[in-house]
Amino acid sequence: MRYVAAYLLAVLGGNRAPQEADIKAILSSVGIDADSANIKKVISELKGKSIEDVIAEGQSKLASVPSGGAAAAPAAGGAAPAAAAEEKKEEKKPESEDESDDDMGFGLFD
Repeated sequence: MRYVAAYLLAVLGGNRAPQEADIKAILSSVGIDADSANIKKVISELKGKSIEDVIAEGQSKLASVPSGGAAAAPAAGGAAPAAAAEEKKEEKKPESEDESDDDMGFGLFD
């Protein structure tokens, strides 16, 4: 992923066809030792392709990947009423004598 990111940074910087030295320079600037085989693989896969088209194609592929967000919403919604019912049960407890003596006979506005 770091090699693709470096390639994209080079393109963003105005270099429409980054070479191995360009990617190595970007990666070494952040302290990463670049592997020539990985750089060559990225360059060969992206050679002659428009980055904008590659990104658009990737976004369309990601749109079809289920993310699980829709399935989680009903489960979370179902848990909320149960939590509210639990809170109501706790609120209806009668106050014991120990709790009423906690203020030691002094009220807030006495």
